[in-house]
Amino acid sequence: MQPQALHLIPRAFVRQPSGLHLDLLNPSADGWTDEDLAIGLSRTYRWGGHSTWPLPLSVAQHSITVVELYKRFAKRSLTRVEMLRELLHDADEALIGGFDPISPLKPILGPGFAQIAAKLQAAAFARYGVPAWSAEDKQIHKRADHLAAASEAVHVAGWSADEVQDLLNIGLTPLKTDPLVEVYGCKPWEPWPPTVAAERFLDELKRLTKPA
Repeated sequence: MQPQALHLIPRAFVRQPSGLHLDLLNPSADGWTDEDLAIGLSRTYRWGGHSTWPLPLSVAQHSITVVELYKRFAKRSLTRVEMLRELLHDADEALIGGFDPISPLKPILGPGFAQIAAKLQAAAFARYGVPAWSAEDKQIHKRADHLAAASEAVHVAGWSADEVQDLLNIGLTPLKTDPLVEVYGCKPWEPWPPTVAAERFLDELKRLTKPA
């Protein structure tokens, strides 16, 4: 192939902190390191980056919250793979370049964006050997994810409980108690600094991928 012909091939590379290059249009499961993923999620922010705290809430911290809520709702002992799937449920948002659009915006971005996100999520699940959710597990996941969102909306983004119901259309009552306090002894609902969020996400990732 002639060198100039390479420019005709559609591709969209993102350079990872490790120096690896991930093609968003044709993602490879070896296009990032565990550290890249942790850093990316710690620097990807929920709620459009809006926060009533000095720092915004990272997707890394949100992901750990969802793991803890999933444990509560499953009401059974979970396998490492099940917990890993929850931890990685938003992995595409880091890999796509740190972009977490608010949910109502995603359909407007169109099928192209949805396809890229799906490819990246599939690559993440393939890399870590995570199967797709069963119908029952997906329902538990959605409940955990939506409850985390409702609680973050009130305690982090500054929405009222009524606004969560009426404007955000989340039909769950926000939590009063932050499930991460028991695990980390942190201040309730306070967003972690990116370095802390990356470290804690990476610790969880390594713990759940460590050979038995």
